[in-house]
Amino acid sequence: MQVKDKVIVITGGASGLGLATTRYMVEQMGARVAIFDLNADVGQTVAQELGADKVLFVQTDVSSEESVQAAVDASMAKFGAIHVCINCAAIPSPIKVLGKDGKATPLARFAQVTAVNLNGVFNVMSKCVEQMAKNEPEAGEERGVVINISSGAAYEGQIGQVGYAATKAGVIGINMPAARELGAIGVRVNAIAPGLFLTPMVQSLDEKILAALMTNVEAPKRLGDMREFAHCCAFIIENAYLNGETVRLDAASRLRAR
Repeated sequence: MQVKDKVIVITGGASGLGLATTRYMVEQMGARVAIFDLNADVGQTVAQELGADKVLFVQTDVSSEESVQAAVDASMAKFGAIHVCINCAAIPSPIKVLGKDGKATPLARFAQVTAVNLNGVFNVMSKCVEQMAKNEPEAGEERGVVINISSGAAYEGQIGQVGYAATKAGVIGINMPAARELGAIGVRVNAIAPGLFLTPMVQSLDEKILAALMTNVEAPKRLGDMREFAHCCAFIIENAYLNGETVRLDAASRLRAR
């Protein structure tokens, strides 16, 4: 699927990797973007900066059916279609099985992470795909593309990542059954499992911490450039034969236990 002039929904599109992808898709690829994010101040600023004709911001709670449906409706009203869904929204809430006091971690803390990182992915994906099914197929094949963002933690979750790692592994688990089901209507489903990227949050860390992080990276020996993540999203959209797969975008890095 060609990216130019397509409508792309990006959850978490007002910060970090999501924001970098929003900018890349609009400025480099000529797409239009609907940002679904909770941060209204930043989201509206980004939309104004990139142009109201190209970017729509909708304050959205991805864990809420009503909120996501309203965001999808707003996107359809403005752009008339949805061609791509990129699910970047996630919370990294640290969770252990047992707390410092040796007591079981309350289920509510685990459920809060799954509500956003896993339920939220399905919630947005399903409602976007409902609209993709109405598109005319490009080149007789494709009506839409879904890219769900996992993490290296899905494979090598660190201590304290039991909730986050579980949800990111679940994102990978969505790939194949969804790709098999939705292929019949011309929608592909893939995932990206990014490693360590130089996001604003990471940039704010102490130099010693940054140096320690880079010891896990093999080659190239640096943290990822956020534009490399955005480029990977564009590649997945444009390569019509890539389906049901997870791309590990991590410079061959593997997370240690701590």
